[in-house]
Amino acid sequence: MSDAARKTTHDRALEAVRGYANHDAVAVGDALTGLEDDRWIEVYAVLSGLLRSTISIMELTGERWKLCHLVRYVDEVSAAAPPHYEFAIAAAARAWADGDESALLAMARHDLVGAVHMTAVFVVVAGHALWGASGFHAVLREFQETAAELVEDPASGI
Repeated sequence: MSDAARKTTHDRALEAVRGYANHDAVAVGDALTGLEDDRWIEVYAVLSGLLRSTISIMELTGERWKLCHLVRYVDEVSAAAPPHYEFAIAAAARAWADGDESALLAMARHDLVGAVHMTAVFVVVAGHALWGASGFHAVLREFQETAAELVEDPASGI
């Protein structure tokens, strides 16, 4: 069995997020290459959970970035996306900043692969806004360790 086949959906999701955080298109591609159709939804679920958790923490702490900074950072981070998604993610972020969530929702409903890329970008942007670069990487390491423990010993989970 290849290394790619042994990676869990948590591994792949976190590798994609790390790739985006490091502005590394090759790492993003490597993280998601070879995913079977049914595993895309699992990766999307992991990323969606990370995004919801990060946004919830932002709301609890009152931490905020100005929308113009968030949109600018989405532009930077999404540059590591496949070219056809880079533009779509940046456009969706701009529309969202103007109060229009339709582009975000459309991608989530109609393009699962695009939604995976978009959600990973938004995880990075929100994580950096909340914890800064080094803090965000520490949170990712902690999440990966916790997920690995749950895979090794499912009885230790929730």
